[in-house]
Amino acid sequence: MQNECEEKIMKYIHQAQYYETDQMGIIHHSNYIRWMEEARIAYMDELGFPYKKVEEAGIISPVLSVQCDYKAMTYFGDRVCIDVKLSSFRGVKYEISYEMRDEKTGELRASATSAHCYLGKNGRPSNIKKELPELYAKMMEEFPLLYETMQKEVSGKA
Repeated sequence: MQNECEEKIMKYIHQAQYYETDQMGIIHHSNYIRWMEEARIAYMDELGFPYKKVEEAGIISPVLSVQCDYKAMTYFGDRVCIDVKLSSFRGVKYEISYEMRDEKTGELRASATSAHCYLGKNGRPSNIKKELPELYAKMMEEFPLLYETMQKEVSGKA
């Protein structure tokens, strides 16, 4: 049984491709950002809300910022396990954290975060609690203590 305080982490595996290497024979740093996007999309799929479903509802989720700390080199053929978790969620804005590790050794290759928001097609912030309540509920499930606190505040029992 999962402890209420435990973080919910999804694992995504990426096999480093030859075309991702640079002249030095290592994975070019820009590819880690692409891997983050792959992992983020897989994470949304696992939540039951693929990006396509969200976009069909008239909501987009642009990247606001990306931060990546490179710790060790990755080479062609390496399999990288990317731990993905929702690290913050405030209704419109959210942040996802990533840890990229060598699948065999567990060596940390990079750690990163990406910040996003929900917008309507008009480019204005979208209230997903109203627009996509099922997605809002799923994202709140990722933070059981925050959800419990917000429920108490709403009911006046805080």
